[in-house]
Amino acid sequence: MKNAATFATRLAIAVAIAIAVAFAQYWIWQQFNRGAEFIGTNQSIKGFAYNGFQRDQSPLTGTYPSRENLAADLDLLGRMSDGLRTYGVTDMPELLGLAGERDMMVTAGAWLDADKTRNAREIAALLEVAPKMRHIERVMVGNEAVLRGDLTVSELIGYLDQVRKTLRKPVSTAEPWHVWLRYPELAKHVDYITVHLLPYHEGVPVEAAVEYAFQRYDEVARAHPRKKIVVGEIGWPSRGPTIGAALPSLDNEARFIREFLAHPRTARIDYFLMEAIDQPWKVDVEGWAGPYWGMFNADREQKFALEGIIERDPHWSTKASNAAALAFLPMLLIAFLLADWSIFGRLFLAALIQACVSTLIIGLNVPVDYYLTQRDLVGLILLIGATGLTAAVLLSHGFEFGEVLFKKKWQRRFLPLPPHAPEQQPFVSIHLACYNEPPEMVIATIDSLAQMNYQNFEVLVLDNNTRDEALWKPLEKRCAELGSRFRFFHLANWPGFKAGALNYGLKVTDPRAAVVGVVDADYVVEPDWLACLIPHFDQSEVAVVQAPQAHRDWETQPFKRMCNWEFDGFFRIGMHHRNERNALIQHGTMTLVRRRALEEVGGWSEWCICEDTELGLRLIEKGYDTRYVDHIFGRGLTPSGFAAIKSQRFRWAFGAMQILKAHLPQMLGRSTLNLAQRYHFLTGWFAWLGDALQLVFAFGSLLWTLGILLFPKAFGLPVIALALPILGFMAFKAALGPILYRRTMDCPWKDILGASILSVGLAHAIARGVFAGLVKKKGVFVVTPKGWRGGGALAFFNPIREEIGMLVALLMGAATLVAQRGADNLETQLWVGILCLQCIPYVAAILCQVAAYMPERNSGDTPRGTLLPQA
Repeated sequence: MKNAATFATRLAIAVAIAIAVAFAQYWIWQQFNRGAEFIGTNQSIKGFAYNGFQRDQSPLTGTYPSRENLAADLDLLGRMSDGLRTYGVTDMPELLGLAGERDMMVTAGAWLDADKTRNAREIAALLEVAPKMRHIERVMVGNEAVLRGDLTVSELIGYLDQVRKTLRKPVSTAEPWHVWLRYPELAKHVDYITVHLLPYHEGVPVEAAVEYAFQRYDEVARAHPRKKIVVGEIGWPSRGPTIGAALPSLDNEARFIREFLAHPRTARIDYFLMEAIDQPWKVDVEGWAGPYWGMFNADREQKFALEGIIERDPHWSTKASNAAALAFLPMLLIAFLLADWSIFGRLFLAALIQACVSTLIIGLNVPVDYYLTQRDLVGLILLIGATGLTAAVLLSHGFEFGEVLFKKKWQRRFLPLPPHAPEQQPFVSIHLACYNEPPEMVIATIDSLAQMNYQNFEVLVLDNNTRDEALWKPLEKRCAELGSRFRFFHLANWPGFKAGALNYGLKVTDPRAAVVGVVDADYVVEPDWLACLIPHFDQSEVAVVQAPQAHRDWETQPFKRMCNWEFDGFFRIGMHHRNERNALIQHGTMTLVRRRALEEVGGWSEWCICEDTELGLRLIEKGYDTRYVDHIFGRGLTPSGFAAIKSQRFRWAFGAMQILKAHLPQMLGRSTLNLAQRYHFLTGWFAWLGDALQLVFAFGSLLWTLGILLFPKAFGLPVIALALPILGFMAFKAALGPILYRRTMDCPWKDILGASILSVGLAHAIARGVFAGLVKKKGVFVVTPKGWRGGGALAFFNPIREEIGMLVALLMGAATLVAQRGADNLETQLWVGILCLQCIPYVAAILCQVAAYMPERNSGDTPRGTLLPQA
């Protein structure tokens, strides 16, 4: 009964959390789409400017609407108006007759452009049908032909005169208001003036747009007082780029149309609303706003009513419901399974899941909300993929963040154990591999091992491929001085990098050894390392006992401080997170491995340049237990400079991809790995995959920016709805690190900032390592230089030349975009902001290099970094 009650309570809490988050996200959708109420009108519409192309049709590709398409459109429009303006005769020859059958009064247009042959056909067709159809009350010869530059004023006048001589119906041509003011002679060759009034194109705010349109109407009327004026196009787009103070949106389109129809002067003029139905094909001619001027969308659904509240997104409720439904089960499972988290922690992770799912819903609905070309669809697919990967990275980090902050206590927290009596101590063989290392540094490590409070051990110093005798001879001498417990091996022309040397060490290890220890050449080891950790091997299932990496001599140099704290974060946070489910990342120093298990899995893998991590995974796949003891038993040196740590992270990222490729069948298929272990080894490198994604996004942004600059109509500004969430997720992820640092470590804010800068500054090197590891099979093991090394001016720029190049490219793209489009365009501002945000890793890399060149300074700071107590 007690277990049943506990289960019911856990389930009830989980259901409550999932429902609460689902309702909260629905409320957020509702707030962002609160209806706007503008003046309503019951005035009938005098006329529509009409193009009959369906969603997937275009005159540019020669695909035209059928007779049935046109008839259905006219039936639809006839409910709201009996007036129609057309633009051409030959493209849709049945249109004029269908309009007559429905008693619609038509202003028939002949399309003119630079093609004289086509123009002749249009004029001939117009002159043939217009006299025969009584419902054609007037004609228009050309539409914005002067504005586009297709015809000169004199050429257009020639066509107008030709039609006026033949046709006994009023003749005009359509141009914006400023063309009629600039070329007054044009008015002498028309029977009436057709003016286009589109305040959006002039950057006029919607609240002033109707009055502005009438002001321009009056200017044309004053300039040509004896001519009747027809407004050939007047309207507002529901989507598109912001121009000055003109913001395209569904509610602004509705507001403009309603205010125009309700204006007292509107009833006294002739006009055609621009336009009847959205025309997706216009994006290739007019740019992003071109498709979105219709009263109806391309699926022939009315976009807004002329009375009542206007919803900014008519489909928001469906989207919000779908997002809640898709996220509900994952939220429920998380809230139920993580019962050892606080309520707030489970709410946090559930909300993160809901945010990711909602963003995915937004992306999947883009083809519904926007008219996309094939080029746009490719970009959308890439953006959705990028969003999915970014969301996966964010959820992985969010789980780690939540577990560290909100879990009541670690279930698998291992401590140093009381030492064995000397006669009960297992024999340990410590392997120290080195290559081209400063002898004084390695000797310091050897001497620290000689001071251990442990009886039964040996030390094998394995120098592989060091050619300079001045570097390895002193090591040989020091080992000889320390006696038979210390054995030195110089391996000339030895294959397999560090793993090859360690495998040789395994062959010559003392047969009595039950445990093999591995220490890096720069580590000064504490005397109690073996005494306090070897007792963990009393449990037969234990194969690895790992102590944290730590550093020394870092307090007085800024870059060394950055390195120390950046490394420290993983060992205070990430290692506990993985240790909780026996999914450790084994490290190649301060690690102890059961010899029998090591030999059982075949030793160290020489094909992998991260042989330590790969070994740990193989041992876990064999069902062994690995333990992390967060107590510092040794300290090494930080990398010597930014180039050194970049090389190290490149190697780690490369090796991670090698491991991922080699072990993917075990992670996804049948193996002894449990679900939690599979999760950690699949998602553990998500942060690095995120860095690779960020590099792809940066290159994609540069290419898209280039397209915007060179081909502005073909490349519009991308869908901000997806571009912004990607960077928003990245910004949120970046904020998690500093919070965890403050929660888990005694780390000053200045050092948190330094560690964050270094972490971000390494993104480019990690991204390169990821791509290299995915493409290449074998890597080259490069020893990370330790200690302090100087360099000249060229040495300063060499490690960051790629980062500088990316930074310059992004800034140039942003500056050129502003110069071409102006800084008052909202979409330009957003895209420039996105480009500038992507500069952060490259600026951080430069700051890291500057810090690496800063001199040592005296400091009263004492080393900190111990794990804070956890309840």
